[in-house]
Amino acid sequence: MQKNNLHFTISERKIYLRFFDIVFPLLGLFFINYIFEFQYFTFNSPDVKLWVLSLIIYLWLFGQIFEMYNLKVASDKYLTLRSSVITVALTTVFYVFTPIFSPELPKNRIQILYFVLALLIPILIHRILYIKLIFSPRFIKNILIIAEVNQIESLLALNLNTRVNNFNAYISEKKLKNHEPSIEFTSFDDAHLKEIVTNNYINEIIISSTKLITEKHRINNDLIELFEAGVSIKSVDSFIEGETLRISENQLTTEFYNHFTFSKSHQNNLYLVFRRFSDVVISLIGIILFIFIIPLVYLGNLFGNRGKLFYTQKRVCKKGKEFNIIKFRTMKSNAEKNGAVWAKKDDNRITTFGRILRKTRIDEVPQFINVLVGDMSLIGPRPERPEFVEKLEKELPFYAIRHVIKPGLTGWAQVKHPYASTIKDQHEKLMYDLYYIKERNLLMDLKIIIKTISTVLFFRGT
Repeated sequence: MQKNNLHFTISERKIYLRFFDIVFPLLGLFFINYIFEFQYFTFNSPDVKLWVLSLIIYLWLFGQIFEMYNLKVASDKYLTLRSSVITVALTTVFYVFTPIFSPELPKNRIQILYFVLALLIPILIHRILYIKLIFSPRFIKNILIIAEVNQIESLLALNLNTRVNNFNAYISEKKLKNHEPSIEFTSFDDAHLKEIVTNNYINEIIISSTKLITEKHRINNDLIELFEAGVSIKSVDSFIEGETLRISENQLTTEFYNHFTFSKSHQNNLYLVFRRFSDVVISLIGIILFIFIIPLVYLGNLFGNRGKLFYTQKRVCKKGKEFNIIKFRTMKSNAEKNGAVWAKKDDNRITTFGRILRKTRIDEVPQFINVLVGDMSLIGPRPERPEFVEKLEKELPFYAIRHVIKPGLTGWAQVKHPYASTIKDQHEKLMYDLYYIKERNLLMDLKIIIKTISTVLFFRGT
């Protein structure tokens, strides 16, 4: 019998990381003040509250950009070291050069090195403790799955994370093909739900929403009592959506509209006006950047692309209308002599210089013009070509829903699943696009912008 355990949800882990990424550096600064003659950051200054607040903002901002709160990164020692060093370095640079919100630059420059070490070493200590202790399976939920075998297998095939793949018990019509002896199996007819939950110290129940489950009245009665007792109960679809941050594939049926609703922001005039204002302001800044980089791109194009500098292409925007998207050319001049095909990873049609433009996303900078004139927005589903849209709408019946909002320079699908060279890839990206349409808000838009910055800085463009 398993022992009951303290468990942390994904959101709780992220809150934990953010909180102690501040507590440990502040303790480091306090320690260095106590042990050494450290004059740059002193806790007895009348401005210390402002200093601490600005330090917190910088650490959280650069930590978000450089993926300090990505749980996959946080569980890897090398990636944690990389992200921590870059975050502390950028935090220090911005902190030192904004003396209005931070202490004045010290005359003794060695004080800056002390400041860096006072931030970096405590953060690394905290992250090592997280990997060794909090990331440990002992803090993972005990999960019971109630579903048909094929749905359980589909759930496991997603390979979401260890807390799903190491579930504790399941109730189904038969055993899984590769049944682990350590995992308790019970058939629907023999299931005494409360007893299973008690014996396995279950914290969360994931349940199928099909009729096969709802017809099991004894299970339903037990579920009501367990829900009243505070046990977390989620449908498989809700669980997948919460874990993957995309629409569950099971929802793409004729009953799709029972699950899918547009975000409240879709009809919020304040949100829409703010979005358009942001589009105009940021696109103007982007166009200024565009003007400055044209000479550099022109030289690179002259030697590396040897052809036209710009490339225009028909794309589909809101309500299915077409517009001409503007890009720096990245492919050979005769790249589509045999017809339109999707770009893919390591596409041999892409020139050497074009690969650099794609990796850095510089090829998309001219699209700020499209944003300014209103064909596109900064954030939304990426616009697709009419030839592909026609094909995708036949293969993926719900694909047209992407066109209820403006396409974006970047988007949720773009930062979560960058490659889409097959129908299957497009299907995956559709799940993310529909999730964005369902959930979009200012906070999510900000998250996409930060993730896009991470994509550019780590050269993850296509």
